Amino acid sequence: MNSQENSSQPLGGSFRDPSGHVFTKNGRILRTVNPSAAPDFEFVRQTRFYQEAVRESRLIEARLVDNEELGEEARQAVYVLEHPALPFVSYPYEWAFSALKTAALFHLDFHLEALEHGITLSDASAYNVQFIGARPIFIDTLSLRRYRSGELWAGHSQFCEQFLNPLLLRSLVGVSHNAWYRGTQEGIPTRELRRMLPWRAKLSRRVLTHVILQDTFQRLAQNKIDAGAVPIQNAQLPLPTFRKLLTDLRKWIAKLQPADRERSLWQDYAHRHSYKSEEVKAKAAFVHQFVADNKLRIVWDIGCNTGDYSVAALQAGAEYVVGFDSDQGVLELAFARARELRLNFHPLFLDLANPTPSQGWAQRERHGLQERATADGLLALALLHHLCIARNVPLAACLRWLVGLAPCGVIEFVPKDDPMVQVLLRFRKDIFPDYTRDRFLATLSSIAHIGRKAAVSATGRLLVEFFRSPNHPRMVRVS
Repeated sequence: MNSQENSSQPLGGSFRDPSGHVFTKNGRILRTVNPSAAPDFEFVRQTRFYQEAVRESRLIEARLVDNEELGEEARQAVYVLEHPALPFVSYPYEWAFSALKTAALFHLDFHLEALEHGITLSDASAYNVQFIGARPIFIDTLSLRRYRSGELWAGHSQFCEQFLNPLLLRSLVGVSHNAWYRGTQEGIPTRELRRMLPWRAKLSRRVLTHVILQDTFQRLAQNKIDAGAVPIQNAQLPLPTFRKLLTDLRKWIAKLQPADRERSLWQDYAHRHSYKSEEVKAKAAFVHQFVADNKLRIVWDIGCNTGDYSVAALQAGAEYVVGFDSDQGVLELAFARARELRLNFHPLFLDLANPTPSQGWAQRERHGLQERATADGLLALALLHHLCIARNVPLAACLRWLVGLAPCGVIEFVPKDDPMVQVLLRFRKDIFPDYTRDRFLATLSSIAHIGRKAAVSATGRLLVEFFRSPNHPRMVRVS
């Protein structure tokens, strides 16, 4: 192994934290604990709250390792911790409404329980919560610190902008948070949400407290700074009032629902698709055999819909499936399914024609889709026509992108005379002469190797295995 492979690499998202920084080294996740954070870390890790939260997988494990494991990067550190790697790191702008709501409630419950043990959170970043399947877990060990009597909630404004405001945007205005959140990264600014809210919503006591007054206080503080005044630092928040603030927020958020709850086209399709029952079984069987034969651990289901074939992959032996879809309705159903059945299935919002990029400071804080993780295998079922016909992406470009995501996969070709493609062509001219079964097979065989093929519907839907390597034992080159 060369020195470059053996060197540690800082994670871009942790550089702002003075308590310590996170590094990757040979696939390991290591975190430094700086001198300023060591006393709080020592206090927190001795509490029953910390130990139970780790044991119950509500808080990520943090094992003490020798500082030499990190080398020069640990020169100033008091401790070095090692965390287990997560199957997939996701961001709040990739979460469905229900996932963001689940994360918000989890964060509040976690904070309330911590206060019972003399612990508080130094911030309220939504990025401190991750998901394993649909189960939230807190990952920032060093944001836990000793509670100081009478202190204000340092993370109130951040919680509102990164959790509450995105939920209110959907609940009170009917606008999904994903694109806006991705653009700002720090959530939905309170000042901008205030301008969007209907006047009736502003009469709510909770909206007044957490939106209107929050924005007013931020404006006053900025005016004092601009005038050269020193902000007042001696305000006090009694612990019972602190708890009541968190509890009231929790009750409010628990009742929030999307304002735009009408059924989407593809959500309805999940229940009334054009397959007959035997064709659905044939498609699931094809996926099951593909996953089992190739012993896939991590599968990405691109265009996962409600997760039927993600579940088939799990039943075939996959350890974890990350699903991606751009339809809010089907994502809600997929997340509910994963949560109810406790599946290792993590459904995320993704505009497939505009995948998540690397962004933030120096484009290193938040990693893009392909920079973040890799998959062992790919499912791209009932997807290609959405990219090629609905989004005008050339067939060859679609196939190159899909083949580049994983070393093997299953791609479904849906012909033009299929009812669902006809829906896409209903109000537009057919300008897609290259979108044919023969061109699909010829293009795929020019960039990958083709394995099994199977027609799975009376309309001619075709499932095809691909392999980037010619040495796969089940590969058969198409003629």
